[in-house]
Amino acid sequence: MIFLDGVGIGKKDFDSNPFFKYGFKTFDKIFGETPNLEKSHIERNNFYLFPSDAQMGVEGLPQSGTGQVSIFCGINAPKFVGKHFGPFPYSTTIPIIAERNILKYYKDKNKKAYFANAYPKIFFDYIKSGKTRLSATSLICKLTDIKLNGVSQVRNGKALTAEITNERWNKKLNYNLKVIKPETGARRLLRLAFQNDFTLYEFFLTDHLGHGRIVDEFDIIYNNIDRFLFTILDELKQDDMTLIICSDHGNFEDLSVKTHTKNPALTITAGLHAKELAESIKDLSDIKPSIIKYCT
Repeated sequence: MIFLDGVGIGKKDFDSNPFFKYGFKTFDKIFGETPNLEKSHIERNNFYLFPSDAQMGVEGLPQSGTGQVSIFCGINAPKFVGKHFGPFPYSTTIPIIAERNILKYYKDKNKKAYFANAYPKIFFDYIKSGKTRLSATSLICKLTDIKLNGVSQVRNGKALTAEITNERWNKKLNYNLKVIKPETGARRLLRLAFQNDFTLYEFFLTDHLGHGRIVDEFDIIYNNIDRFLFTILDELKQDDMTLIICSDHGNFEDLSVKTHTKNPALTITAGLHAKELAESIKDLSDIKPSIIKYCT
């Protein structure tokens, strides 16, 4: 699973939708066209692109906390909470995260569950300080007793930084890591996926860009995630692996606003059981049970 934070299917708008404004090779080469609200379902060569409802019957703008709990735990979190909430998980969902997250499901089945992201030293210092506000993915690992990767795992090819290439770690955090190509990061993730029963990687910079942050890095980040996703899909061994790319809410697909959107979340399936997954996922809460049904 590749989780993209804040990527929806938006309007066919060449001014505000970056996928139309700048082009996106992953859509052009893999699917032959760019998804939009008028053409939100695309099937091509056993690749399936479709919308997942992020609103889930609750008014307001979908948020990361409840959206991600819905994805990883298989519940309608905004309905459970009574509202959309984020960026961190709502307090009453923490027991659900502890018991029902998808990594725990695989671990309880004595299967290998792996979170491929790495964290810098500053994050581990934050944890040691006693602060507890964590994103859904890091909280899942903490509650499931899954060890978080650090810089050593990046160096030995067993994890990826959140921006894939290591460049931001070097520039922002004073590391001296080898800068890798997005294609190299994609092949690393594919290799890790073959070594585990369930592998998760999170890319959250799309949501940052959608909120109008780090705009000076837009071109680099946009190009990197495009090359990364294209390589993943292009080199996926479809007879041996199932891939799902999903998001928690709209945001990045409409740069005319700096808030989230009510657009459906982008979802892609490929490989084994891709069609079955595409047919069974209607909203975010369907993702986990669909994976369990077809991929265990």
